[in-house]
Amino acid sequence: MSAFERLKNYLGLVRFSHTVFALPFAFMSAFTAAGGALPLDVAGWILLCMVGARTSAMTFNRLVDARIDAQNPRTRDRHIPAGKVSRMEAMGLFLVSVAAFFYGAWRLNPLAFALAPAALLIVCGYSFFKRFSALCHLVLGLALGVAPIGAWIAVRGRFDAPPLILAAGVLLWVAGFDVIYALLDEEFDRKMGLHSLVVALGRLGALRAAFLLHAGSIAFIFAFGASAGLGWVYNAGAACFAALIVFEHFYVRPDDVGRINIAFFNVNGAISIGLFCFTLLDLVLIH
Repeated sequence: MSAFERLKNYLGLVRFSHTVFALPFAFMSAFTAAGGALPLDVAGWILLCMVGARTSAMTFNRLVDARIDAQNPRTRDRHIPAGKVSRMEAMGLFLVSVAAFFYGAWRLNPLAFALAPAALLIVCGYSFFKRFSALCHLVLGLALGVAPIGAWIAVRGRFDAPPLILAAGVLLWVAGFDVIYALLDEEFDRKMGLHSLVVALGRLGALRAAFLLHAGSIAFIFAFGASAGLGWVYNAGAACFAALIVFEHFYVRPDDVGRINIAFFNVNGAISIGLFCFTLLDLVLIH
């Protein structure tokens, strides 16, 4: 296997393209904390921490779920069950990613480094929750929600209210779309004794729960702008966030799971990147 093919397999293992979900919110928080003028070195260390933490979490998840993935028709072609990446390679990638995450946190400030173990525990711990709790979607949301808190601490070296509010918005947003994504595995999860709100509430009930979670996320996204002193440009972006959320729920049907992948990646990718762009424009144009 060539070096390029190996790298491609590693990136596929951790679904590197899905970094677009959490990374924009981290930099939203960082740029807001810095008043729009984020130092290049700080941005670089935040990026290293984000990539390291996410790669660690995804690799850990693939290792923990390899046996389950091998039995699921939807996931049996993932890299470890399919033999494209060995368990030893995945473990090596996990350890390198953990080291990169801790090194980046150490370079940022003492508080970021002190909180790094707790952050890693949260992002990796999600992998176990679907084995015993239908609230696993909220744990995944928390795993991505810690990103804006960490990014704010990276810039200011302390806790403040705005990143906590943004984290709540991200938590509910992620939990909502993860409930929708769980529709794909309803039959398999029931068979394997795995938990989700789809299993607990049925398809219609789960979609209603996802809508309520997303309604809460919209409220927190607007509240973040108010708490951080952002202006009308940000609020326009928050309105677009809300409109895309509503579109997502009109687009997905409980009896048509074929639309879920489009809603999962395309719409939510546009939501995160778009809101970051509106935030940055607000900071540059108004502040």
